[in-house]
Amino acid sequence: MPRAQHRLSTLNQPSASSIVSQPTRNCGDDVSQHLRSKTQVAASQAEMTEETLATVTAIEERQRYYRDLDVRARIREFIGTTAFDAASCEFLAASDENAAPPFMPYSPRALNSLLDAGFEISRSLWERDGLIADFDIEYVNFDNPAETFVDPERVFGILAPVEETISSLLQQYGIEALHILSGRGHHFIWRIEQDSAVFRTLSEIGHGPSSLWTIERELHPPNGRAVPIKLARGFAGLGLLMEFLAHRVKRIASPLTKIPVELTAVEVGPSAHGREMISIDVSEYGDPLYSRAIRVPFSVYLKPWQQPWGFDADVLADMQPLFVIPLQGIDWRDGISTMRNRHLVMDLAARAPTKIPDASYGTGKLLMGYWYSKLAELHAFFYSQEQHPAERWPETYDRLALEILPACVRVALEQPNDLLLRPACIRQLVRVMLAFGWHPRHIAGLICSKYCRDFNWTQFVNVDPATRADFYTRMFAGLFAAGIDDLVDFNCVSAQEQGMCTFSNCGFNLLNFKNSALERRAHDKLAHRPFNRLLLSSEHS
Repeated sequence: MPRAQHRLSTLNQPSASSIVSQPTRNCGDDVSQHLRSKTQVAASQAEMTEETLATVTAIEERQRYYRDLDVRARIREFIGTTAFDAASCEFLAASDENAAPPFMPYSPRALNSLLDAGFEISRSLWERDGLIADFDIEYVNFDNPAETFVDPERVFGILAPVEETISSLLQQYGIEALHILSGRGHHFIWRIEQDSAVFRTLSEIGHGPSSLWTIERELHPPNGRAVPIKLARGFAGLGLLMEFLAHRVKRIASPLTKIPVELTAVEVGPSAHGREMISIDVSEYGDPLYSRAIRVPFSVYLKPWQQPWGFDADVLADMQPLFVIPLQGIDWRDGISTMRNRHLVMDLAARAPTKIPDASYGTGKLLMGYWYSKLAELHAFFYSQEQHPAERWPETYDRLALEILPACVRVALEQPNDLLLRPACIRQLVRVMLAFGWHPRHIAGLICSKYCRDFNWTQFVNVDPATRADFYTRMFAGLFAAGIDDLVDFNCVSAQEQGMCTFSNCGFNLLNFKNSALERRAHDKLAHRPFNRLLLSSEHS
């Protein structure tokens, strides 16, 4: 497959967890020059708008904040800096409010210069001597993106049952995680040591297309290193495990929450506050390890200013500075107040450690639970076949007769940009093709065949298309096969409420596809004849 076909960006809006490889940059003077080109040069101009003045003031406030020695110590602790000034993370990423992702990767040696610049700071998930597990939940509102910042008490109150479920499950498994509060939700972060038995097992079960291992073996900035294959496979195996944990959280927490709980940001039906949902965001495990990062605790949090769409200008202008903080000795109620007060954040930095705990043993217990699950069976079934290679697409995926598909799915294949960037559209396609008897790995191949062709993609950078297609197809097929997704919202009315269907009458009824998929699951006929035809209740035998 040509090199250009291996460059895909994140499906959802760009996030601080997606990093784009760029030419290697030196630290120190180079970083300072990068900042001056964005802000200090503008500040020295003779005529400055009020907006520019406000930006400079915000930057100066961040620079003063970062001078706090406790804040710097906690950030260094999180990135794994030792007494010899070496960090265990592979790279850092940084941005200001004017720079939406993707970000430039920097050497960890550039940390002081990045802090002096007042940047938001992230660290790589790529750890040199182990794996970093990040389990992330966040509030998403497709109609009112500012809701979490306008009314954080309501939003984090809604998140609370899911947060408590995760904390309880991790405690049951014996996993000690660093609990971090960000602007839209919670992160639970821990380490798996490279010399542990669980790391070796994760490396053994880590699957992916050959293109994934090829791209991981390339030399990546800023240090010109390749991802070791055992580490790359371990990260892929960790993704399977995080998917299992997400299943458990969704099953337990969904009945306790006021709004839907889904894996990734899937459009849902409307409520009084808009189409709002809780995302168990495991999407980082659908990308190569070298491309992903997480915000560091005690960094400034600039997402509302980096992604201002959906925000009223007055809301942004009046919004207090935000900081990423660990929830150490405080609950979420105290946390949402603390993260909006620079002085309280600095006080917290004096007492709240940020070292990522080693939870290798507890992760082994989680792995045992996964090993005997229905999801593990689905994963084995999924990887029992390969996607068809590109040279065979004309005789395989391209021969799918689009006229047998309901309009909401047909249009996604005809106009994949940007419909196949939306997880909800991928889920709809997966459900329909499962109803038609397709093997889930070939559903992924069908999606990949669209990602790898010229549909004027503008967001696709630095992600392997086959891996991304595998991830979303596997995730949605796994929810269905494990009995967590019973297709309750797989009908035409729900599709219209979710904003996925704009057709008044396309001639198809999604209930027929729902019944076919459920019949196949009940009688163990997934990826089974009849193919490209719905299975009727009279055809079980």
